[in-house]
Amino acid sequence: MRIDLTDTTSSKINAGLIEARRAIGTPAVGMVLTLVIVTDEGSAYDALKAAHEASKEHPSRILVVIKRPGRSPRDRAMARLDAEVVVGDEAGTGETVVLRMHGELANHAESVVLPLLLPDAPAVCWWPDKAPEHAAEDPLGRLAARRITDSAAAEDPVGSIVLRAKTYAPGDTDLAWTRITPWRSMLAAALDQKHHKIERAAVEGEAYNPSAELLALWLSDRLGVPVERKVSSGPGLTAVRLFTSEGDICLDRPEGGLAELAVPGQPDRHVALKRRETSELIAEELRRLDPDDIYRATVKFGLKHLLNSDGSSGSVAKSGKAGEPAEGASKAAPAKKAASNSGSGKAAAEK
Repeated sequence: MRIDLTDTTSSKINAGLIEARRAIGTPAVGMVLTLVIVTDEGSAYDALKAAHEASKEHPSRILVVIKRPGRSPRDRAMARLDAEVVVGDEAGTGETVVLRMHGELANHAESVVLPLLLPDAPAVCWWPDKAPEHAAEDPLGRLAARRITDSAAAEDPVGSIVLRAKTYAPGDTDLAWTRITPWRSMLAAALDQKHHKIERAAVEGEAYNPSAELLALWLSDRLGVPVERKVSSGPGLTAVRLFTSEGDICLDRPEGGLAELAVPGQPDRHVALKRRETSELIAEELRRLDPDDIYRATVKFGLKHLLNSDGSSGSVAKSGKAGEPAEGASKAAPAKKAASNSGSGKAAAEK
């Protein structure tokens, strides 16, 4: 069921949600969180589609905030709220409210969103494209236990990683980080087996790909070895190589679907490592609402060691004990010298 409300208020929207639920005979129960999506008109459709898919795993009230401050002084002086309430099959397993805020109201979106949050349930805020510089200090970000941004959508993806590190607060995360979860899991599993001392590593991926940068930083931070960042033709992140005296541990995904894992002394094997849709990434982030300490450690490490801001080639390097297990390993001694290939430019997001 769909209800359109023009020049409305938060209380009328709540009444509309109740009316829609009664009309289709479905009580407002079973929803576990409120997902607030802050986007523009052009990106709203794709973001809402991904959120609806994710709601099959996490039934949610989805609030889409579209700000229309206006161009002329007269438009900016106006304050009007239009809403679209969707309940039933079109809204996935929860309910959806699309909020279009006009004029001065666009600068006070939190006053509209706060009364619409589910009571006694956590809120998550997601910026699919342009995110505020300090997500935790944003008026909508303050309402959320989790704040999701995407460095791949920034004009300067690597610079965005540095910005997220500078402004990090518990609950912040980045879909560029979420994209490398399968890579980190696969590499951690490979390093759980008996292996020789790792001397150095290399990460291959498209230029300006923030996921490749984050993976290189994570490996350098956890293993305490130099990590070279190599540029490939893609798509996205394509390979990771860990160099030992007995041979290379290599996870290679040239096509973006099936990867080959090579470990010295073992037969090569194929593993599933597909490029995931945005809905899968959001669903993963909604599974945990506690702070991601590994992400925090990685971006803080990157804040110290992302040195080349002009796009010149370099490597992520760190002195310390090598060959430690990856995920959850104790951190090595502080780095003496580090650098990473970085620069401005639009990233090709790894899905």
